[in-house]
This record gives sequence, structure tokens and C-alpha cells, in this order.
Amino acid sequence: MKIGPLKIAVLGQAGSWYAADLSRAASARRHDLELFHFENLATRSFKGRELLRCGESSLAEYDAVVVRTMPPGSLEQVVLRMDLLARLETRGVRVVNPPKAVECAVDKYLTTARLNAADLPVPETWVCEDEETALEAFDALGGDVVVKPLFGAEGRGILRVSDPDLALRTFRTLSRLQSVLYLQKYIHHPGHDLRIMVLDGKILGGMRRSNPHDFRTNVSRQGTAEPIELTSQQEEWAMRASQAVGTRIAGVDLLYDRFGQGYVIEVNGVPGWKAFSKVTGCDVALELIKSLEHH
Repeated sequence: MKIGPLKIAVLGQAGSWYAADLSRAASARRHDLELFHFENLATRSFKGRELLRCGESSLAEYDAVVVRTMPPGSLEQVVLRMDLLARLETRGVRVVNPPKAVECAVDKYLTTARLNAADLPVPETWVCEDEETALEAFDALGGDVVVKPLFGAEGRGILRVSDPDLALRTFRTLSRLQSVLYLQKYIHHPGHDLRIMVLDGKILGGMRRSNPHDFRTNVSRQGTAEPIELTSQQEEWAMRASQAVGTRIAGVDLLYDRFGQGYVIEVNGVPGWKAFSKVTGCDVALELIKSLEHH
């Protein structure tokens, strides 16, 4: 453990509220923090050495790198980003979340598969590439499904499909676009879900997100939030879900149907905390910076 101020790099977006919040928390703990962008990552290998750069800065000289975004990109670009983060780890730089965890969390199929393998309750899910299998899945799931992009966050690109003709057109279009077809059984819920924040295997708190106008309850989609007292089962599910994906910090989403059956819907490896901190009073940025001081 380093004694003295830390050098912290944040990979985020220009004007990011989260980068600013982390900068505030880092300054309060007398650490140095600088914002970088994934698009500026570069590496140079020569004579047994490797220089990992972002702009003019050597990221290997930082004590920690916090991943605050994963911008869209080609397969090559995304693979390179993950490779470079992994190379930083081999140089002793703390990367949060770890590259393997980020890679899993942004992949809805891999996340669902790991949650299912960990014996956590997930909605029945089909993943395929062709419209014929997707139509089979549509029927098997009761003719009411949620179609999600394999990569995505904040409810973007998610559709509820309950009409057979619309299902055919949707699946055919996605197949022709060479998209993966990720279908989950639609859970009839009372209009809200739970977001639980986990850091280093500990629960920071939970909130209920509600949206009476949209089945997607994300606060970013005009949902509302309120703090809740979590049950021991909800805390256990959240900690096990975070562990299954390998995250140090995560936002775990739980959804309950109208009969009270609960499901683990998502593990967000780059979780937002703006609404969470506002309604719970938990200073997530400060907790994350304090975590970096110890491991």
C-alpha cells in the first residue's frame, strides 16, 4: 500500500459529472486525479519495453485507473481497450473495475450466464443470431419478451415485443444487421426495480426506481428514486452477483414480479451514482477513493 498522495487516472468523457465528483473526493483526500479518454490510448513496444500512454502521459506511472465509461467502438477498438487495461494491471496499476469484470459486465449474455451459474434467479433468456431461433424463443417465452442490445446501458435500445408480426420484423431486421438477438421473458412488475450499490463486497445502500410511464425504470429515463431498507436476501443476492462478475464496484439491479418473485436483472460495471448519492446520502465517490487507498 502506497503511503502519501495517490496519482489517479479516470477514463471518462469530457464534462463528465462523475469525473468531477471523483476529482472532488480525491482532492478532499489530498490525491491527484486527471481525466483521460479511451480514444487517446496508445502503446509502444520496443526492445523488451512497453510504453502505455494516453496522450502525452504514461498511465503506468499512475497508482490507479478508474474506468468511468466504455464508449461505443468497433470490435477491434473494444478489444484493444481491454487489452491495454489488462497490460496496466500487469504493471501493478490498480484498475477499477478490473478489465475482466468490465468485459463481463458490458456483455449481457456473459453476465446472465454467470449469474445463472451462480444459482442466482434470472429471467429465462435466449440468445441467438438467426430470426428462426428468435421466433422459437418468442413463443417459448410466452409471446411477450424484452429485446436488449448485447452491449448497452441506461435502458438504451431496449424494446418490449408482444406482437408476433412486430417480433418477426424486429428479429429479421436485427439478424440482417448482424446483431445478436438477446431475448428475455418479460416480467410483469409493479412499476419499479431496485438498484443496490456494492463496493469491495460490502453494501453501500439501495434505492427503489419507479417509472409509471415506461417499463424501463432508469432514472436517466425520467424515473424517480427513493431510498429503501434492504432485506438480508437482497443484500446477499447483490454481493453474490458482484462476485460472479468480478467487480469491485457495481450497481446490481433487482426486479420483482407482481407475485413477489425476485430476479437479478443486471450487474453494471460502470455504475452511475448521481441519483443514488442524492437519495441515500452515501458519498460513493469518496468511498471509492478511500477504497483505492487500501487496495
